Amino acid sequence: MWQPVLMINGYLISVLGLAMLIPAAVDMSVNKTGWSLFINSSLISIFIGVSLFLANRKTIKKITLQQGYLITVVSWVSMTLLATMPFLFYGTVSGFTDAWFEAMSGFTTTGATIMKDVEILPKPILLWRSMLSGLGGIGIVIFAVALLPFLGIGGMQIFQRENSDINDKFMPKFNYIAKRILAVYFFLAMLCAFSLHFAGMNWFDAVNHTLTTIATGGFSTKNTSIGYYHSVGIEMVIALFMFLGALPMTFYIMVMQNKDLKSFRTEQVTFFIKVLSVYILFMTCWLAWNGKYDFFEALRYSVFNIISVVTSTGFASTDYMKWGVWAGAFFIMFALTGGCTGSTSGSIKMFRWQVVLAYVKKTLITATDPNRVVPIKVGSLTTSESVVSSVLVFMTAYFFSVVFLTIFVSMTGLDFETAFSAVIACMTNSGPGIGPIIGPSGNYSSLSDVAKYLLSFAMLLGRLELLTVLVLFTKNFWRN
Repeated sequence: MWQPVLMINGYLISVLGLAMLIPAAVDMSVNKTGWSLFINSSLISIFIGVSLFLANRKTIKKITLQQGYLITVVSWVSMTLLATMPFLFYGTVSGFTDAWFEAMSGFTTTGATIMKDVEILPKPILLWRSMLSGLGGIGIVIFAVALLPFLGIGGMQIFQRENSDINDKFMPKFNYIAKRILAVYFFLAMLCAFSLHFAGMNWFDAVNHTLTTIATGGFSTKNTSIGYYHSVGIEMVIALFMFLGALPMTFYIMVMQNKDLKSFRTEQVTFFIKVLSVYILFMTCWLAWNGKYDFFEALRYSVFNIISVVTSTGFASTDYMKWGVWAGAFFIMFALTGGCTGSTSGSIKMFRWQVVLAYVKKTLITATDPNRVVPIKVGSLTTSESVVSSVLVFMTAYFFSVVFLTIFVSMTGLDFETAFSAVIACMTNSGPGIGPIIGPSGNYSSLSDVAKYLLSFAMLLGRLELLTVLVLFTKNFWRN
């Protein structure tokens, strides 16, 4: 069972080691001496990766369910562990716990940070944080498109039918999927980087923010995030690409190939746009009505910050906690909404909410007319009872996890508001919580080590769709 798991992990760790050479090159270019620290990290990672790959190398004809789960979880944990080395070698963190938290936040595209002052960090470390988000973003997209339907997590099997070679030969092989997703991902990244530079960012900031925008990761090179620039142009560019990053990467491929767009993915994108529009219009009117801003200022801040939280990016153009006590409740709701399946965004994902709403609608109808046959429709498309069951199991496990993790984090000494919003922020991979400690103007540095490990686990749970991780804790998994 372990041979293909270790082989694939060896390959991924080797790629991570090669990626460490990029910050090393940046350090050399600015005449610093820290480049050797990245070289050392790279050599260690490549040695471990190549050793694992060669020691377990064989032709993989089939991946079992158990191996699929193990590959996913082991790869995220092992790569996070090795990604801590640059932080530790550079001395930019106080210990392994902080390095682990920062690396996990990057790989899971959460954007929560323990860095009190990111503006004093060396450029290679800033780039490394952003690269972790970029790598995690493309990794989660391929994972969501290729593995989640296969594993049947939370109704994802509904998209297996759309991607299979049985129906329309659309993306029948994994390498076909990966190549085209990478092409879309890099095209969006290049377009975003050039747009940000044109809008007024220097190239270094543009590249860093591009990596964390398309990946919906949220790491910034500035303490006050995007609010530092005071630029409507930069805000609108980032808002646009956060939105584009939250759409399914395969949706772009379908559009470019002129495929039939009547699919669950298209229904999901349409619903996502409608929900965002309602959120933004409501918040704009609310802020203008309460005199916080004039209408156009309210629209500007609503568009950016709501898209940021809904897509689980975590950038901020202003401290929205100053809008009022009610803002915290709204932004928790926004964080739980999520982007689209097959995108880089986290949280519960839009199509699951569609399935839940469709099921509630059916239940309300049959409550007064029990003999009536009511199909469960997502938009104009009918879905099966097995998908509904899978989604409901996922949602139940999700909210139970939030409750238990909130209790455990509260036991470390945090107040309920901070503990609850921290768990929500980390499980939804949106980054900032609410309150003065971990809000959009705060960070996670003051939390205890135990709280940081619990929240790191919450990030992993949320990023890997929960059941992928939880199934490893069952006896049946290891018995099989």
